[in-house]
Amino acid sequence: MAIDDDLVARINAEHLIKTPLVPADLLFVFGTRDGVREFVEEAARLWCGGYYAAAIVSGGLTPGADETETAIIKRWMIAAGIPAEVILEEHTATNTGENVIFSLPIIDRVIGLRNIKSVIAMGKFCTSRRYPMTLHRHWPEVEKMLVAVNWFGIPEREWHLHRHSRERIVSEYEKIEPYLAKGFIAPWP
Repeated sequence: MAIDDDLVARINAEHLIKTPLVPADLLFVFGTRDGVREFVEEAARLWCGGYYAAAIVSGGLTPGADETETAIIKRWMIAAGIPAEVILEEHTATNTGENVIFSLPIIDRVIGLRNIKSVIAMGKFCTSRRYPMTLHRHWPEVEKMLVAVNWFGIPEREWHLHRHSRERIVSEYEKIEPYLAKGFIAPWP
């Protein structure tokens, strides 16, 4: 799949966004089976830097797996030095909407949604903007920041030069408008 420079520029500006990071009340880890090591390294870096006081990991079983994404990621986070007691768990979500919908009651029960003023969304680089848009659809009250984890093994600025990253990123970018129309996500920021 070849893409033109205009589409690359649009995706860079509209989808592969960066947000300033400040310490937040919660790190929201959107589950993954790809790039677990990179996700955990980033979660550990943020923890050591004092960027969050609690985390929730959300992700269910993927085809062929014996453990949920959450179980795997949490185990690795603990091994990386993040205390188990600060990591909340959601084990059934199969998409970004479910990640948020199923996690909110857990967060409310353990911490209280009213006590969370800011959230860092952590997800895959290819899906970037859709994470805070999904959070905003279901939890508009909180300040949202984004950490997009690049597990492609290439510099981010070269995403369009490599077939796998190009296909994934264009596919995710093309979901934005239909998902907005269906009410799965909300405009953000």
